[in-house]
Amino acid sequence: MFYREAGQFKTSYYADQAIFPILQDRIGVAAILFVAFTLPLAASDFFVGSVMIPFLVFSLAAIGLNILTGYTGLISLGTGAFMGVGAYACYKLTTIFPDVPIVAHILAAGFFSAAIGVIFGLPSLRIKGFYLAVATLAAQFFLQWCFVRIPWLYNNNASGAIEVPVRTLMGIDVTGANATPMVRYYVILAIVVAMTWVASNIVHGRVGRQWMAVRDMDIAAELIGIRLLNTKLLAFAVSSFYCGVAGAVMMFLWYGGGEAADAFNINQSFNILFMVIIGGLGSLIGSFFGAAFISSFPTLLKFGLPMVGIHIGSASVEHLTHFAIGALIIAFLIVEPHGLARLWQIGKQKLRVWPFPY
Repeated sequence: MFYREAGQFKTSYYADQAIFPILQDRIGVAAILFVAFTLPLAASDFFVGSVMIPFLVFSLAAIGLNILTGYTGLISLGTGAFMGVGAYACYKLTTIFPDVPIVAHILAAGFFSAAIGVIFGLPSLRIKGFYLAVATLAAQFFLQWCFVRIPWLYNNNASGAIEVPVRTLMGIDVTGANATPMVRYYVILAIVVAMTWVASNIVHGRVGRQWMAVRDMDIAAELIGIRLLNTKLLAFAVSSFYCGVAGAVMMFLWYGGGEAADAFNINQSFNILFMVIIGGLGSLIGSFFGAAFISSFPTLLKFGLPMVGIHIGSASVEHLTHFAIGALIIAFLIVEPHGLARLWQIGKQKLRVWPFPY
């Protein structure tokens, strides 16, 4: 009754091709944005800094991997390394150009990550599947080695860590010890909303259709005139750009510094991949679903179970998290390969025809 398409007539091709053709969907998106922008006013700094900021960072990284794996069908196990490239590139940019706004550095760092992604994406022209996964895994180990063995990347610091300098935006501290979780959250939210809008336009346009054609059958895509060289390398570039921006945001606006080599290891790559699998391959909203589940699940276990009288240690929380994520991956691959996004789509379709079965 509250979610109906009846009576909503389309009078132009533009309206018929809208991403959200139903009025209730547009109202829902507006409501989500309203809640996202007003949430810090009511929530605690702990909730904003420990739940919402990690969720937004991982959502951005999951979108990047989803563009490559979900929309183009190219498997990558080097997401963590590409995020690390963005973090180190942003660190060097802030050192060389200290007067440039930090948001510009974060976005510019994505281009360095995109260039590295194109280089390591060249094998995709000849190999795919398991062999491409091994090639990107080699990129992960090589770049992680560079993060440790090249002192120039971390300005020859004795600790080998990235030291995030204090930067302001319109007179307000964005990085550093005085930057509040609310300010950092709003900066990250603005970046995520803008880049999600760009990604949505890309995947629903000509480039996105080319990616999906390559994913479904690359030989047939080449026969109808799609150039595999440009299409695959563009997918690697865009995906690495998003991952690089996510890595820079993670180090500068979430962690506030630290050893990036440990933060962007192979476990991080698998973590992002699990988000995409659980959330749904080839779905932007699935990236948010997967990031929301995996990023918030340990926090819910650690602080939610004691509220109901169940007290467990930090080690047990980590073990339970790994067990639950592994079980969910197996369940989704067997029952619903398209993840939570497909369940959301099925629920919306059922609601549109309710109370009728079809």
